[in-house]
Amino acid sequence: MLVIVLKIDNRKVTCSANVNTSGVRFGKALTPDSKRVLIGSMKTKFILAICVALLPLSFIGSALAAGTKSADEQALRDADAQLSAAATAKDLDKTVSYYSDDAVVMPPNSESVTTKEAIRSTLKDLLASPGAAVSWKATKVEVAKSGDLACVSGIYEETTIDTSGKPVKDRGKYVEVWEKQADGKWKCGADIWNSDLPVALAEKK
Repeated sequence: MLVIVLKIDNRKVTCSANVNTSGVRFGKALTPDSKRVLIGSMKTKFILAICVALLPLSFIGSALAAGTKSADEQALRDADAQLSAAATAKDLDKTVSYYSDDAVVMPPNSESVTTKEAIRSTLKDLLASPGAAVSWKATKVEVAKSGDLACVSGIYEETTIDTSGKPVKDRGKYVEVWEKQADGKWKCGADIWNSDLPVALAEKK
């Protein structure tokens, strides 16, 4: 009996096969040297056979991992698009619902806010003004190997109303960190954005 123990993904896999090592082959007695050669040859063939048999499993594992990552990336793009749509529609409750309970929001030229109520207040100030509008679109989504964190970045367009009542247009970029929750859904855990326009130009407009 020939027994081979392989270690795959930190798990031991034991395989065995019946091999004639009694010392007789084709009616002739094997010498100690030829017996060792025979056993070594059988071990090599057996290990090769096991490797060939396990090779498709590695491809299946890689395909499943790639499929999960692709599904997460699409889910994140969808969630970010829904968050943008809620903000565009000035639906404050729905907009806030996309943030995690411990989220931090970092608006430009302002202090960070770290509670749901503070986030609600900040977003309310941004969305409530008549004539104000905002929308954004993700251009890059990266999911961590752990599968529970992701980075979403993109571009935004915003219109605010200045103190004289005139609309002020802005455009810029943003970065969000999303966290996968226990129920498998994604929530935004960190949100920061800033303008592409020079300060002087933004003030003139």
